[in-house]
Amino acid sequence: MDDPFTVDVHVRYNDLDTYDHVNNAVYATYLEEARIAYLHEVLESDLETFTFVVADLALSFERPVTLTDDLSVALETTSLGRASLTMAYELTVGGGERVATGETTLVHVDPEEKRPASIPDDVRERVLAYEGLEA
Repeated sequence: MDDPFTVDVHVRYNDLDTYDHVNNAVYATYLEEARIAYLHEVLESDLETFTFVVADLALSFERPVTLTDDLSVALETTSLGRASLTMAYELTVGGGERVATGETTLVHVDPEEKRPASIPDDVRERVLAYEGLEA
């Protein structure tokens, strides 16, 4: 990632499992926190008007995260289709040590039809401008 959107994430005590490291299922929540921040700051949108659903989620783990780790999640939109977009994530601790990577594919859904629909032009333009992707 060249210049990703980055969010610091607080590791909470209840994120830990019996081995005292972050449970693997919690990582999806960390990706969601970063996505929501991206939604607010880059797309200038909110959850009420952002009608995308996660269609695919992949995570790869490199080392456990503990309660004392300072965790950051970097993300960038890597692909922008007609009705979907793909985001890549890199989770790091401390001085930038990578602990996990992830990827989500989001599909825009028409709220009335409950079916995939074209990404709104304003969202498309903001993603293209921020990420430097070509239309």
